[in-house]
Amino acid sequence: MFSLTVRRNFMIAHSLPRPAFGPAQGMHGATFVTEVTFRRRALNEDSIVLDIGEAGEVLDSILEGLNFKNLDEHPDFAGRLSTTEALAQYVADAVAAKIRAGQDGRELAGLDVTLRETPDAWASYSVDFDAS
Repeated sequence: MFSLTVRRNFMIAHSLPRPAFGPAQGMHGATFVTEVTFRRRALNEDSIVLDIGEAGEVLDSILEGLNFKNLDEHPDFAGRLSTTEALAQYVADAVAAKIRAGQDGRELAGLDVTLRETPDAWASYSVDFDAS
């Protein structure tokens, strides 16, 4: 299995209003290092997994809707907790939807999104594509 990873940062504000989150129940900010790894069983005719520039542009387009936003007010998170895990799934599903629409996206085996909240803590979510 081959893979290509692109990385970006984004910053959000949010609260997690449940006792399980202790001091994070109140409004606070977070900066996430976001890594998206695209997986492919065989390289394409250009001997790549995916064009690095295209991969970065897709990720940028998704993060643009989150960066410097208060997720408590974001329509996509209405009635949902914006935990690191939930954000990883949100980014993964959005990237998968965009990348599948492209020529190379139909050849990918899947992708993994990792959100690093600190150097010591991160969450990931994977999307496996149908082999076609």
